[in-house]
Amino acid sequence: MLDSPQVQSAVRKAVAAVLGFMLALVLLTALLITGFYLLVAAATVALTPVVGESAAMAMVGAVCFLVLALVFYRLTRPARSLSKGDSSPSGSGSPVQSLRELIRRNPLESALVAFAFGIAEQGDPRLKSLLLQGGMVLMKEAEAEAVKGGDAPEPAPAEGEAA
Repeated sequence: MLDSPQVQSAVRKAVAAVLGFMLALVLLTALLITGFYLLVAAATVALTPVVGESAAMAMVGAVCFLVLALVFYRLTRPARSLSKGDSSPSGSGSPVQSLRELIRRNPLESALVAFAFGIAEQGDPRLKSLLLQGGMVLMKEAEAEAVKGGDAPEPAPAEGEAA
């Protein structure tokens, strides 16, 4: 099966896409680092006639440390909830409860992720069975919520397509 020209072509295209993405990422990173280096050098050169070379380097270094501290501060702050209209606070629940709420809000995506994990782990029949059962429960809950919320026409075409 791996000798098929279509499979070899698809593998070559996938490898080329991954390599192209990695090359673009490396190039972008190199340009970003070089840009910051040149910006710091230009600031030092611009401040040297005004305050002297050592003071200019100290001032530019202090600004760099302030920017670095700001970045670390933003990285360590707790994340804010994207949906501000939720009645339950997002930080008070357990991680499992947060995951359940995420699955309730995005049933289709959750079912697709479960299907992908099922495809990836075909060798373990117990895991496959568990993922399929979980996907079915998610779909049934989504249909029940849609009917309860008044969106009855939306689940009907999905059932008609599946049958």
